[in-house]
Amino acid sequence: MKDHSFTKFYQQQPRADPGQKQQFFTVAKADEERHMVFGWASVAALADGTTVEDYQKDVLEIEELEQAVYEYVLYFRDGGEMHQRRGVGVLVESVVFTPDKLTAMGIPEGTLPNGWWLGLKITDDDVWEKVKDGTYSMFSIEGEATREALEETEETDDGQ
Repeated sequence: MKDHSFTKFYQQQPRADPGQKQQFFTVAKADEERHMVFGWASVAALADGTTVEDYQKDVLEIEELEQAVYEYVLYFRDGGEMHQRRGVGVLVESVVFTPDKLTAMGIPEGTLPNGWWLGLKITDDDVWEKVKDGTYSMFSIEGEATREALEETEETDDGQ
């Protein structure tokens, strides 16, 4: 297996000033023997509360992400290849970490991001080879949504 340590698996940049350091989310575990990968599929906010903007400059509220994940788990549960071919993997683990769930689990605020953690068993040998050699180095989720403009708020000198 190529020693890329899955460091490029799933990268998102926080919505912040261009001068700020970029944040990256990586797959925390890959089980070569069982052809499984685990990591963040989507993150709505970093552990510090910073809203995350994806590569398409979209922002997803955690409640919307949670609902989309529930529908995916109920009706699909498969993994695809480059949004072109389905059935190359199957969902084996899924949890959407929301502020309420983190509190219920006793996980202190600021420890984990608000987002979707998943695990996939890759069932297609060719795709697994591409995961191992780093060709496929990140998760990419697909879905349909209505794009809405964000309201920008400006803070006054007195902090309001």
